[in-house]
Amino acid sequence: MKFFIDTANLDEIREAHALGLLDGVTTNPSLLSKEDGSPTDVIHNIAELVPGPVSAEVVALDAEGMVREGLALREIADNIVVKIPMTLEGLKAIRSLTEQGIPTNCTLVFSATQAILAAKAGATFLSPFVGRLDDLAVEGMDLIEEIVEIYQNYDFQTEVLVASVRSPLHVSQAAQIGADVVTIPAKVFSQLASHPLTDLGLERFLADWDKVKDR
Repeated sequence: MKFFIDTANLDEIREAHALGLLDGVTTNPSLLSKEDGSPTDVIHNIAELVPGPVSAEVVALDAEGMVREGLALREIADNIVVKIPMTLEGLKAIRSLTEQGIPTNCTLVFSATQAILAAKAGATFLSPFVGRLDDLAVEGMDLIEEIVEIYQNYDFQTEVLVASVRSPLHVSQAAQIGADVVTIPAKVFSQLASHPLTDLGLERFLADWDKVKDR
């Protein structure tokens, strides 16, 4: 499974990158709005820091505008993946960019039928939002399981990128199901390595060592 971090903050990205476990980054207009500097500069700095895929989202609503913005984003760096919303116009843009050899990430996906359309359009990544489904009392991971099964049935090459992750449980469930990628907020990223029994065990080991180290 690939680990992406869902942020536009360079400090958070550097910290995750330093672990040697980071495979890519996902951003969106909301995340970019929280950072200093122009979105173009922020995206450029992220793409320089992380050699893997960096998703940057278009804001146009029509296919022509999405393609135009997507081409501009790709001029920032070669590892930019153009993030496009799941709409009919978005599907047209995905098809157009795919035919030009440009990778895409179809975002704001909430159903299996949307996932099928994105794969048929040629999306490189598909981003179903599990946390937002959970907020509506719908089991988000059920959708991931459904999509993974469908993609395997038809050998679709689109990678399932689990988004809107809220906890380490989402990460482990996505791995059990067989999702290709999970994009994780910085807070959850740091929680993946934590467990109270690990902390307690370390505390006891050190306490015991203090008793014997000067013998």
